[in-house]
Parts: sequence; structure tokens; C-alpha cells
Amino acid sequence: MEQQTQPQEMKRELGLLDGTMLVVGSMIGSGIFIVSTDITRYVGSAGWLIAVWVITGFMTLTAAVSYGELSAMFPKAGGQYVYLKEAYGKFVAFLYGWSFFAVIQTGTIAAVGVAFSKFAAYLCKPLSEDNILYSLQLGLDKSGSPKLFTISAAQVVAIVLIVLLTYINTRGVKGGKVIQTTFTLTKLLSLFGLIIFGFIAIKGDIWHANWSNAWNLHGLNKDGSASLLSYTTPIALGAIAASMVGSIFSSDAWNNVTFIAGEMVNPKRNIGLSLFFGTLIVTLIYVSINVVYVGTLSMHDIASAPNRRVALEASQVIFGSIGTLIIAVMIMISTFGCNNGLIMSGARVYYSMAKDGLFFKRTGNLNKFAVPQFGLWIQCVVASILCLSGAYGDLLDMISLVVVIFYILTIFGIYILRVKRPDAERPYKAFGYPILPAIYILMGLAFCILLLRYKSEYSTGGLYIVLTGIPIYFVAKKYFKNDEEITVTD
Repeated sequence: MEQQTQPQEMKRELGLLDGTMLVVGSMIGSGIFIVSTDITRYVGSAGWLIAVWVITGFMTLTAAVSYGELSAMFPKAGGQYVYLKEAYGKFVAFLYGWSFFAVIQTGTIAAVGVAFSKFAAYLCKPLSEDNILYSLQLGLDKSGSPKLFTISAAQVVAIVLIVLLTYINTRGVKGGKVIQTTFTLTKLLSLFGLIIFGFIAIKGDIWHANWSNAWNLHGLNKDGSASLLSYTTPIALGAIAASMVGSIFSSDAWNNVTFIAGEMVNPKRNIGLSLFFGTLIVTLIYVSINVVYVGTLSMHDIASAPNRRVALEASQVIFGSIGTLIIAVMIMISTFGCNNGLIMSGARVYYSMAKDGLFFKRTGNLNKFAVPQFGLWIQCVVASILCLSGAYGDLLDMISLVVVIFYILTIFGIYILRVKRPDAERPYKAFGYPILPAIYILMGLAFCILLLRYKSEYSTGGLYIVLTGIPIYFVAKKYFKNDEEITVTD
């Protein structure tokens, strides 16, 4: 394989529509079709179910418009990693990049891939997770039962999907752009259809019953029965924070567009606008779909939806017996486009880390299509391993705290950079500064504190993942070196 060393830059081929579609497509995966069941089990009422999504939407929009200032100041590949580096230095930026590579992005890609395969099984049953293709006994657990490592058809389908999308994205940004825009527009049309027909199908008796006691905050059991005790104030706040794990993760990945700034046309303008338009569209969709749930299903039905698939239950009310098929196809479209956006953008973070001498040198190389091919493939490998591990669900629960912590740090970086670089060019300034960014920081801190207090079994695990990056940082600093030029390979 011939190699030539020459200065090389990424191609700027993505416009405002492409950026907006990346934000929307990366945010909307399978979560909106599932997590409202968990939220309802924590909060128990229609008002609080909608309120959780509104609060999450407000936080997301506030963060997005705050990021606009940073994206205009640093229109470079790597996005949030670059912002953290400029505000705090390489150490904090590396901890983010490490967490991003170890689980945030790769774990999300794995989870979305498996969600795709689970719903593909509705159309073709042999693709089900119940179809075990390989089984290996690893010993016995404490109770004497065999511990098995299994590979299901669903896991294989998820890996094939990840590999396929990775390959397409190694062939240049154009292929990924076409897939992203096409599938996201199809996804949006499908969701708008679900919302419109859902509003038409709202049942007056169910609607009135759900809203008759809309602000009674209480727990619901998995079978839909009410918990014996209503919440006291401290526990109520903890329940709201715990319920927001699902809504925050369903609303995450909006920042992925910042990672591809090196390939955006006029990034100083288009990144910020993409963030605003994309997060606004998704927030409106999420709140509207939950209104549909509340208008077509009782709160007990939402809380007890089989396998948490609340969208399937609502769709059967709206469309009849064909509803399951409609939702299955919608989720396949949704998760396919979502994973394309995650895969496309993720490798740009590793690329930026490599250029700083903090990651494998080859991830800082561009192939002949001007994309970081090696970064795409190692991301693919880690995501595939997480698919096989079966632990991606637990990992995603762990990182909600970590994701918000890094968002808080990044937004606080706006204040730091206003002091450190008062004369720096700011083509766009954070909307509502200093009030709105401060509100996000306070809300984010409250969420993190409550999560540590009331759901520590997951949140502390996420912190451990971040902490493992500390020794790795010093190893990376010693063994990875930065080259001034990019190696272009065939």
C-alpha cells in the first residue's frame, strides 16, 4: 500500500440542511418509542410525564444555543472535545474523549444497532434475540446455575448494520450525507404521521381520566398498579431526576454536528443554526408524541407496556392490528439513520485526539476520501464488542450522569473563555448569556446530585469509567506522538 505524506484537509461538503438532519437523526433513535414507560413508573401521572419531556427539551435547547458560541469560535473537527481543550486544557478534554470512545458513542451505537435488530424481528422472526446461534458455558454462578455466553441473531444483525454503515462512511462524507438526509426526512414524515393520526385517535374518556389528577406525583409498578406511598418532597425530586435518565439519553447526541465542523460549509454560521433548528424540531416531536400516548393509553397501560414498547401499544389503538408493523418499520428507519449519524460523527473526535498526540496516531490519518478511516473502524470494533457483551443497556444507564457533567463543563467553559479570551472573535454569542447558560448549569447540577443520591448504583459506575481515563491519559501522553502532517493512504 503506497503512502504519501502531504498536508490534507477534510472536504467541506455539508450544508445547513445536512447539519440539521444530522442533529435530528442522531437524537431520534429508539428511545422515544420506549422510555416513556420507565418515566411513567417513576412519576405516575400525565402532567409529570409531559413535564419531564418539557424540562429535558428546555435543557437541551438551552445547551444547544449555548454551544453556538463555541462552535463559531472553534469551527474544527472534534467539536465538544475541542471546546473542553480550549477552556480547560488537554487533560479534561482527554477524559471526555476517553469516555466518548469507551462507552458514550460506542455504547450508543451498539444499543441503537440492537434496537434495529429487535424490531427487524417483527418482520422476520429468525432475526430475534431469542434465536441463539452460539452458546458457551463459562462456569457456574453463585446459585449453581450455568453462566452462558451467547450470540443471538439480533446481535449479529446489529453488528452487520454497524459494519455496513462504517464501510459506507469510509468511502467519503457524501455517502453518509445522502443516507442521513434521506432517512431522517423519512423518519420525520413518519413521526409527523404518527402524531397527526394520534391526535385524531385521542379518546376523550382516557384523556380526561389521565388529566383529572395530572400532578399527583407517585410511583407505578411494572404491572401498572400504584405504589402504596406517595412521594415526600426529597424523594419526589429524586424520582424526577431518575425518570429523566431516559428522556435525557433519548435527547442526547444533539452535539454530534459539532464533531464534523471540519466538513461543514460556513461552520461559524451553520453549526449554531443546525443545533437550534435540530433540537427545536426534536423537542416538539417528543412532547407531541407523549401527548399522543396520554390521549390514547391510560397511565397504567403506559407503565405496564410489554417490554416497555409503549409506542406499539399506542400504535395498535391508532392504526389497529397493523399498528405493530407500522411502528416496527418506523423504528428500523429511525435507528438506521440514527446510527449512521453517530458513526459518521464519532470518528472525528478520535481524529482530533490523535492530532493532539492523545490517541492512536493512525486515527489522525485521512484516507483518499478525506475521512478518518482508521478511527471509523476502531469505533466499529468497540461497538461490535459491546453488542456481543450484552451489557450495553447497563452501560447506557451509567453514562447519563457523565454526559450531563461534560455538558455542564463545556457550557461553563463559555464563562472561562470570556475571561481568558475577551478579544477573541465571536461571530455568534450564546443566546441569553449569562442567564440561560447559568440556568442550564444549575439544572444540570441538580440532576447530577439527585442522581447520585437516588440512583447511585448506575451513576457511580459512569464515574468509574471516567476515572479509568486518568492513568490512560499519562500513558497516551507518553506513547502517542503528534505529527504536523496527515498521512494519506489508499
